Amino acid sequence: MSAPRRSFTRDDPETRRAALIAAVLDLMAEDGPQAATVRAIADAAGLSQGMIRHYFSTKEELINAAYQAHMEAQLTATRASLPACGTAMARLARIITVSLTPPVSDPRTLSLWAAFIHMIRRDPAMRATHERNYLRFRDLLESLIVAACADSGRPVSKVEARRLAIACNAVLDGLWLEGGALPEAFAPRELEQIGMTSVSAILGLTLECEAT
Repeated sequence: MSAPRRSFTRDDPETRRAALIAAVLDLMAEDGPQAATVRAIADAAGLSQGMIRHYFSTKEELINAAYQAHMEAQLTATRASLPACGTAMARLARIITVSLTPPVSDPRTLSLWAAFIHMIRRDPAMRATHERNYLRFRDLLESLIVAACADSGRPVSKVEARRLAIACNAVLDGLWLEGGALPEAFAPRELEQIGMTSVSAILGLTLECEAT
């Protein structure tokens, strides 16, 4: 199913650029990277094909910008969900919940990941975008782990904190993948509870899901 065609507009440059990025994401989420042709992108954005070259030097640059926008939105949603106050343990538990529930974990997000991920090995710019955003999330997770461990009376070294963050992120990634691929295969909050138990075991802490 193709992305809906938008009406041609006379919007400002940033709005047009955002429309092109949104069109790429819609097309790739629905039908994969092969669907994101120059013509299809322009049609879905409601702009002429020439507008793509006006805002991006190549289609690959536009695809990379869409990947960055998608990853930025995911990280922004995660950061925004963290409570401004409360214990370090509660903040760490919250990031586990957010990572394993919509909109961060859902079929559309998984489809976009699958569409983008194969490009990383062949496109250095895409690889750089992937690495940058992976490290941004892992650094956030690491900072929460350090704070939670310190509050529990078990401070960790920088080396240990890095390894713990890698291990916990791997657990979350695996559960995220399962939840996005087969959301109907799990009971409500089941993946969240498994994630909480698994991260607790890795860290030697006791994290709990928020009450509903």
